[in-house]
Amino acid sequence: MSDESYRPALQSYTAPQEILDEHAELADQDDTPDVFEDNARSKQVAARQSDYHLRRFNRADGQGEGEDESYEDRMRRINLQREEERVRRHKEQLEKDKNEDEKMVLDDKTPPRALAGDETPPRAIAGGDTPPRDTTSPKKRRRWDVEEVKEEPGAEPAAAPKRKSRWDQTPSEAAPEVKKSRWDQTPAASATTSAITSTPSVGGMMMVEDKRYRRMTDEELDGLLPGGEEGYEIVPVPDDYRPAPSVRKMVPATAEHGFMMQDDSDAARARSAAGGMQGSQEQTEIEGIGTLQFLKPEDTQYFAKVLGEGGGEDDDNSYTLEELKERKIMRLLLKIKNGTPPVRKTALRQITDRAREFGAGPLFDKILPLLMERTLEDQERHLLVKVIDRVLYKLDDLVRPYVHKILVVIEPLLIDEDYYARVEGREIISNLAKAAGLAHMISTMRPDIDHVDEYVRNTTARAFSVVASALGIPALLPFLRAVCRSKKSWQARHTGIRIIQQIAIMMGCAVLPHLRNLVDTVADGLQDEQQKVRTMTALSLAALAESAAPYGIESFDNVLKPLWLGIRQHRGKTLAAFLKAIGYIIPLMDPEYAGYYVRECMPILIREFQTSDEEMRRIVLQVIKQCASTEGVTPTYIKEEVLPEFFKAFWVRRMALDKRNYKQLVETTVELAQKAGVSEIVGRICNDLKDESEPYRKMVMETITKVIASIGAADVDERLEVLLIDGIIFAFQEQTLEDTIMLDGFATVVNALGDRVKPYLPQIVSMILWRLTNKSAKVRMLAADLTSRLAPIIKSSGEDGLLSKLGVVIFEQLGEEYPDALGSLIAAEGAIANVVGMTQMNPPVKDLRE
Repeated sequence: MSDESYRPALQSYTAPQEILDEHAELADQDDTPDVFEDNARSKQVAARQSDYHLRRFNRADGQGEGEDESYEDRMRRINLQREEERVRRHKEQLEKDKNEDEKMVLDDKTPPRALAGDETPPRAIAGGDTPPRDTTSPKKRRRWDVEEVKEEPGAEPAAAPKRKSRWDQTPSEAAPEVKKSRWDQTPAASATTSAITSTPSVGGMMMVEDKRYRRMTDEELDGLLPGGEEGYEIVPVPDDYRPAPSVRKMVPATAEHGFMMQDDSDAARARSAAGGMQGSQEQTEIEGIGTLQFLKPEDTQYFAKVLGEGGGEDDDNSYTLEELKERKIMRLLLKIKNGTPPVRKTALRQITDRAREFGAGPLFDKILPLLMERTLEDQERHLLVKVIDRVLYKLDDLVRPYVHKILVVIEPLLIDEDYYARVEGREIISNLAKAAGLAHMISTMRPDIDHVDEYVRNTTARAFSVVASALGIPALLPFLRAVCRSKKSWQARHTGIRIIQQIAIMMGCAVLPHLRNLVDTVADGLQDEQQKVRTMTALSLAALAESAAPYGIESFDNVLKPLWLGIRQHRGKTLAAFLKAIGYIIPLMDPEYAGYYVRECMPILIREFQTSDEEMRRIVLQVIKQCASTEGVTPTYIKEEVLPEFFKAFWVRRMALDKRNYKQLVETTVELAQKAGVSEIVGRICNDLKDESEPYRKMVMETITKVIASIGAADVDERLEVLLIDGIIFAFQEQTLEDTIMLDGFATVVNALGDRVKPYLPQIVSMILWRLTNKSAKVRMLAADLTSRLAPIIKSSGEDGLLSKLGVVIFEQLGEEYPDALGSLIAAEGAIANVVGMTQMNPPVKDLRE
């Protein structure tokens, strides 16, 4: 074998596939999760979604619908599903009760007499026979809570199931048994025969001949080269010709392509923009379709008619008109979904222009199943939603028989975590409502309002809010009023009130002209018998008040009393919802009424300071913030009644670890400072700048920065000034997190103090000089950034000598090797030059140019 054709086999660092399969089987038996499974499916939409979002695949009510299902049939089907769900839940409850009863019996710790060691025979019953003596040998005592297995006579005892393992087996003298593991087996000769010694395989995999180097057959040559029909003939092989022995190149049977040269073409950039190559990992040329960027295995089940045999355009002559439409739609959808950008653009234009020719039925029968595929990716979903959007404009009222099918697929987009997916879903439903009309939308979505599944009710409420936004709130108000007062089921009332909440969230201040009607529609829900309905009503009122702020207090007159009674009667999540509603309504009131209501509800808020529910704590913080911002609340009341309990309950280290709690606490504290003053707030937390918890120090610094930046430092006395400067220097020196909060806070406080900071400048500058020569590049960078912020203050305080010293040290550090630190040093030198002046600069500017 020549040196050119010989390639040494690469060394394997992976166990053979049989061993991997065995360990995978053991892991399945142990229920061990695969930590790498999520990474392999990270590009799929379903892989990133929660269990709640994945409930969209459980919806079967959009299948089998079309022109033949009326409103009456749909309602009958929904009622049947509701009854089946009720029976299922009843059976589950019965089973749960039965299990609890059995558990109570098992949990009884009183042992039976025989097992407790009491060998006194039971007393004989009067008139009965004396019980005979038990002549059997005494059995070994068992645990009282272990059920004794009764063995039938003559039956062999069953062997206990043993976990499969290869490490604790004792070698025996029996005949060797072929095991699945191959760690301790001597490699045996392969059963396959070959005239050529094969190269050792990588990882023990089967080797096959590389098709790129194999000898071509006569049939393949006849297909490639011209033959006798074209006037050519095959020259016979000379008798003395002796061909050189061919070299068979072997490759692993399951090997993929190895190293590939990078492709700089437009197609490669398009593939990169689309998220990389998928499926076959290379462009695919398909007869009748053209070049596709990728082809996933899942595509074959949807596009089998155009991918298999007879799928080309040459075979279209044998099909009917409906079949031709179906095949044309498949080809266009495959081009849009998997094609290159030019192919995709052309196909999208064709399917849009010919939408009415194809018809709504054939189009949606092919598009909607693709959107419900579990392996769908973001790019594919975006393209298919774009197809639906374009097609809706052309079909117009022809989409009516398929409205519910479309909603089943599009409604999950309204609760997607991606903002742009939610926008796309709203646009589709809005166009659908304009095309189908309000009456048809209501008749189609009405059965889902009291659906047994909460997921369906949630998405339906959001879809109805989009319909109200598209067609107008007045058109939908009579229907909403009837739903919110429904006597049939509490689910319908709950969903109707949620629709109004979503309308307020989506439309904002546009609800003001209809505010009174919307409030009157949900008002009865505050006294509903179902707790969930009362909770949703309070949340809807909070959303309406937030959208209407600072107007519309007169529209809430008839709900103030029920809300006021509710915060005294309820607990838990319902109380949180009522407090949230009160918190958004109080800022709408006149100052004298707002002050009265704040004083009345403040004891309840202070009581809830001690709750362990994180959501309740966030709502309490929000309500405190809104109450403090009203004009009717006096600073004295805030200082005496609110601040002591507020700082005791909320300013703890645990609040700094949750991002949402952190943000809400800082905003509420800043709002309280607006009313109580800087010294009241900063004086209570400035000592925490020396706390050992860095996240807590960061939260304290951010609060002090925002308070002083918004109000100023005129209220800071001399004692607080000393504590503040000392704490800021300590926090800055102990900083390890990669953010600018400490840096911004230091500069903000020093700038706010102004000339009063002059006595502390020598200490600050000495700290900066020491940190400029620190061995850590990050420390040097932060010191240089602080110099840039403080240079104007040092100049205004008349400390030119300190500036000169800083300039010299920074000039000596310009040989910095770390780019980030060097950039900060240059910026600091520039800031010093700007405040000192070019002529007074030390060292001179000419030295800097050199």
